[in-house]
Amino acid sequence: MRSGKELILATKPFAKEIRSKSWFHTLTTLGVTILALAGTVLLPWLGARIASSLLAGLLLVRMFVIYHDHQHHTILHKSKLAEAIMTVFGIYMLAPTSIWKRSHDHHHKHNSKLFSASIGSFPIATKQKYQNMSAGERIGYLAIRHPLTIGLGYFTMFLLGMCVGSFVSSPRKHFDALLALVLHVAAATCIFIFLGWQAWLLLFFVPFLIAFALGSYLFYAQHNFPGVTFCCNTEWAYDKAALESSSYMTMSPVMHWFTANIGYHHIHHLNAKIPFYRLPEVMAHFPELQVAKTTSLHPRDIIACLRLKVWDQDKSEMVSLKGITVTRRKRKLVTA
Repeated sequence: MRSGKELILATKPFAKEIRSKSWFHTLTTLGVTILALAGTVLLPWLGARIASSLLAGLLLVRMFVIYHDHQHHTILHKSKLAEAIMTVFGIYMLAPTSIWKRSHDHHHKHNSKLFSASIGSFPIATKQKYQNMSAGERIGYLAIRHPLTIGLGYFTMFLLGMCVGSFVSSPRKHFDALLALVLHVAAATCIFIFLGWQAWLLLFFVPFLIAFALGSYLFYAQHNFPGVTFCCNTEWAYDKAALESSSYMTMSPVMHWFTANIGYHHIHHLNAKIPFYRLPEVMAHFPELQVAKTTSLHPRDIIACLRLKVWDQDKSEMVSLKGITVTRRKRKLVTA
């Protein structure tokens, strides 16, 4: 069984896009997304408009993963047309290229490190660090990892985190964040005034709410799941971070399509240059990648992922707050 650099190099032949395929997936997804958004206003029946709105939300997730691949220079690199499309889409999705690329590149280089800045990822505190936090620090830490924060990713991660936070921290560097925010508010206002509240809800609010909620949870569960491994910076290795700290999310073929195979996340982290449409092919080819740490979108697995709060260095696993409370009580009894 190959591992380390040998395994990474073995995947290199798959790290080549099929240009025609990249364009096909990009343009068809973009086209169907535009049609679904148009359907929220143009279809004659309310039920059909609602269905179109829900569909648009899922399609935005797929298009975002394609955008994500482009930002990795995995597909359509050096194409001016693709660059223009993706720049506009990044602004539309409140994830302008200057912000997304910086934060996501940092995430790939530091995934699963316990003691590094949580740029582009959810923060991970050790049990000891959590116990030594002030009450305010604990509230802040738990708020970021709270299910509502993830579910309302539209507001928390994208509007506030990606746009407001990035622009405030570095206005010159992230001027496109302000542009995205201004255009977003302007579009929402115009739709509400000229097309009415129902169009605003179905064309604008619901698709974004669904896309950002699902996207935020996927990003969370890809690195916060039962069995995940974290380590100190000195013990960190790129291949181990990919295979031990990134999940394979099992889904139906339909959901794999809507999420553009982002569920094959352990392979993506092993070699980010593999196009999303080749990830299943890579997994089928390498037995080493088939023994993956898995999770799913089943409610049972979602609950299991969301209950994980801190890293217990003694047990070498993520644990819930309940475990920490019990440990504290035992210590108090011993001291007494």
